[in-house]
Amino acid sequence: MKYAVVLCDGMADYPVEALGGKTPMEVAKKPNIDALASKGEVGLVRTVAAGLKPGSDVANMSVLGFDPKKCYTGRSPLEAVSIGVKMSETDIALRCNLVTLSDEADYGAKTMLDYSGGDISTEEAAQIIETVQEHFGSSEFDFYSGVAYRHCLIVHNGTTDLGKMTPPHDISGRVIGEYLSTSPNAEKLIAMMRESYDLLKDHPVNKKRIAEGKLPANSIWLWGEGSRPALPSFEEKFGVKGSIVSAVDLLKGIGICAGMNTPEVEGATGYIDTNFEGKANAAIDEWRKGQDLVYIHVEAPDECGHRNEPENKVKAIELIDSRIMPIILDYLNTQDDYKVMVLPDHPTPISTRTHASDPVPYLIYCKGKELDSGVAIINEKSASETGNFVDPGFDLMGHFLKD
Repeated sequence: MKYAVVLCDGMADYPVEALGGKTPMEVAKKPNIDALASKGEVGLVRTVAAGLKPGSDVANMSVLGFDPKKCYTGRSPLEAVSIGVKMSETDIALRCNLVTLSDEADYGAKTMLDYSGGDISTEEAAQIIETVQEHFGSSEFDFYSGVAYRHCLIVHNGTTDLGKMTPPHDISGRVIGEYLSTSPNAEKLIAMMRESYDLLKDHPVNKKRIAEGKLPANSIWLWGEGSRPALPSFEEKFGVKGSIVSAVDLLKGIGICAGMNTPEVEGATGYIDTNFEGKANAAIDEWRKGQDLVYIHVEAPDECGHRNEPENKVKAIELIDSRIMPIILDYLNTQDDYKVMVLPDHPTPISTRTHASDPVPYLIYCKGKELDSGVAIINEKSASETGNFVDPGFDLMGHFLKD
């Protein structure tokens, strides 16, 4: 049996005025996904338990079958693992975004213009993080380059008791002052953020970006603190060998911690310009190497939600359907048995530009065991009408894998 999980990050949404009062899932033309939904099981799953923040870390951990209340130690440690950082038991990791802030003199009066530093490239960002490490690196702090705007700070002998360290994608377009932690334990971190603006605003990379009409990555932004992770083995838990295909360090980190393969895909960006075919072909390579389950994670719908891009979110869903699904289904149809599960990890509503905790639609299709799901297409509304509801969300993977 081969298993495919196609995780469309942030795909679920609320009705969008610009889309005629429909959600992106309702508007998107996705014949391949809808065909599976019509012949499989469709329902809702609560991937984010009460009391947990609706991050991709918690939600994907849940979809993978791990109870976040038992396993989750923070987002950034998972990303640190992905980029090869060795954490000690007393180390604390934080996500270090490169962001674009407005140019008011007072740091607290600046506005969060772009949480992704104007879509800065990995190569440009590496130069900036090198400067940040040279300036702030010490026996206490070490900065490490990641992918695009996503990087890592390790605080040696640190604490996670830092007050409110706000994700920058939660405050797009807002003045940042009230979102800066006032905890004494965060004082040095906030001071570095403040100082980084003066360090980076005239950085050669940013001068070049401004000359090209691009936004500068003119500040670091620290958040997502956590301690060294300890996830159980996916294979030991479920009896199948798994791989995760993703452009995102967070997902790769979860995979590494769970003992799963995490192949690199050239041109995988996490946005609608990602290498969709490359991800599909990487999944096929993993199956051919003997892996049982491949978890294909696509970040693009989530990014479009954060950026308030309804048309692009529709496009992202359509691209998954047209450029990933046919490739993997053509391969799987050469196998004796296979199952496919398609779902988002959480909603990323256009209206709020951040994550939500609402249950999300899922479909499970099994070759040779087709059934009438009662729906012709899958979206938030149709999934809610089937009566199928999985709660807690970490039970879904076991349900998917059962005979």
